[in-house]
Amino acid sequence: MTTVKSINPYSGKIIESHNTHSKDAVKDLLNKAHRQFGKWKQVSFQERKKLMLDVAKELKSNKTEYATLITLEMGKPISQAIAEVEKCAWVCEYYANQSELHLASKIIDTDADKSYISYEPLGIILAVMPWNYPFWQVFRFAAPSLMAGNVAVLKHASNVFGSALNIQKVFEKAGFPEHCFTTLLVGSDAVESIIESPYVKAVTLTGSGPAGAAVASIAGKNIKKTVLELGGSNALIVFKDADIEKTIESCIQARFQNTGQSCIAGKRLLIDESIADAFLKKLIAKVKMLKIGDPQESDTYIGVMAKDNLAEELELQLQESVADGAEVLIGGKRKGTYFEPTIVTKVSPEMKLFKEETFGPVLSVTTFKSEKEAISLSNNSKFGLGVSLFSKDLKRLEKLLPQFEEGAVFINSLVKSDPRLPFGGIKTSGYGRELSAEGIKEFVNIKTVYIKK
Repeated sequence: MTTVKSINPYSGKIIESHNTHSKDAVKDLLNKAHRQFGKWKQVSFQERKKLMLDVAKELKSNKTEYATLITLEMGKPISQAIAEVEKCAWVCEYYANQSELHLASKIIDTDADKSYISYEPLGIILAVMPWNYPFWQVFRFAAPSLMAGNVAVLKHASNVFGSALNIQKVFEKAGFPEHCFTTLLVGSDAVESIIESPYVKAVTLTGSGPAGAAVASIAGKNIKKTVLELGGSNALIVFKDADIEKTIESCIQARFQNTGQSCIAGKRLLIDESIADAFLKKLIAKVKMLKIGDPQESDTYIGVMAKDNLAEELELQLQESVADGAEVLIGGKRKGTYFEPTIVTKVSPEMKLFKEETFGPVLSVTTFKSEKEAISLSNNSKFGLGVSLFSKDLKRLEKLLPQFEEGAVFINSLVKSDPRLPFGGIKTSGYGRELSAEGIKEFVNIKTVYIKK
């Protein structure tokens, strides 16, 4: 057992210290979760629905309390933290109301007297989750998993242990049976033995490529399913007939919300060269108007990054790209965990700002001359999470959709997750889907039943 200190990235002050779970404690909690699964899987959809709706009520009733700790632990501006908690209530309500329909047995006509597909829970689903959306990433896994009859075990990032404990408290306050949702306070070195537990049936991870590869490797050796969401480098493609004002609004939100620390953030602005100068002039003026400061103030839009080392890594990516010929139009300076909102132009595909995921408030700009070049630039990435296209010619854009190597294409909007739509990527952005009917079916036994008289 070790002690982990939770440090406010804005003030540098210690918020709280948490004692991690020992190996024996982890084993005991997994045993209890497994025993609870035997009971929980027999609970009716109607009872699960009632409890999940109570979770949504708890989130809404105490959203400021939960959001405040999110802000203190990882620096998210408080208004955005509150919105995150509210979105968690939405996903709980969605699955409370839709899960029974999503998992209803499906009759299939065959030569049998009766044949159908049933969807049955697996057991303990382990979630390995990141700090950037400490509530949302967890609830979008937990709501469908619990509604399907599984039980959930969370290994959260160590800098948001307080939020991890709060999530368990939410389920307990809503009346969920003990050990339906369990938070394990452990480091990354404990993940392998947890996956190897015979009680853990599957793993979902949101995080970096190396973390995903490590978890998938361990799960693969133990023949256990994984769903991986591993980040992205989404393009924002602005064609010359785009609505400039609305597009700028979407681009700012796509790049700078959560201080740019989002897997689905629009990180690469690809813009028709004929409108680039006028567009960037207006974009810069709008970015300069963003309120920067204390994340706990309600009107702050840009706060601080979650950790010093993350800001340092972003600074290095910027410096190396500038050395290769990129030009900073605005921002570019760092002080501790604070990184100025930054726009960089003349970014080419060989530069780090283009090739790598930039996890912070830096927007790279690359121009194109043709539709074909825009598509080529967008696909010139190892990631494939999503892309945003901006144009008034919707018919033309819809014809282009199959050419984009992405898990999602959004037209005239930033890429975002919605409980009603499947979410996930391809290439090194991962595999599997969260949310919607597709998401809840990732962690069930899709059982074939064939009956002959």
